[in-house]
Amino acid sequence: DYTPPPAGSYALQVIQRAPEGRVVGADGRLHSLSTYVRGRITLLSLIYTYCTEPTGCALAYETSVELRDRILAEPRLHGRARFVSLSFDPINDTHQAMQAYGGKHAQGGGPLPWHFLTTRSMRQLKPILDGFDQDIEFERDERGRPARTISHMLKLFLIDRAGRVREIYSTAFLHPE
Repeated sequence: DYTPPPAGSYALQVIQRAPEGRVVGADGRLHSLSTYVRGRITLLSLIYTYCTEPTGCALAYETSVELRDRILAEPRLHGRARFVSLSFDPINDTHQAMQAYGGKHAQGGGPLPWHFLTTRSMRQLKPILDGFDQDIEFERDERGRPARTISHMLKLFLIDRAGRVREIYSTAFLHPE
């Protein structure tokens, strides 16, 4: 029962600049994050591929799929936006794993590209997470060793063509509308 205000009836102020960093693309090579967050309106989600929380990464993915379908149904919007899903688990989410996670949506071209990215290490990832103010914590097993489960708050970032964050969506406000 969510009714958003009509498009164009409000302004989204600049919240912050999208951080810079090095990410691994579908080709397995390093690229500047700015390549993926400038030039088009970008919806960037921070996820990890084996997240089992239904109101976490799966919600971000399904909402993005629905929104993608809506954008593709509007030819006037083609070529104006892109989606980016960036993993915050470079240990397990290799560029191959990210492409498998994206499945048929993992493509870099067309009227609405969707890039599934990772980094080569936590060291490369940390400045990006810090820049987006994304906290994560690896849960620990009974022996105190890091487990594969990562605690995090779901965040999706709406980024303008100049690489400035204009909105941050969490679970409570994540609607395709």
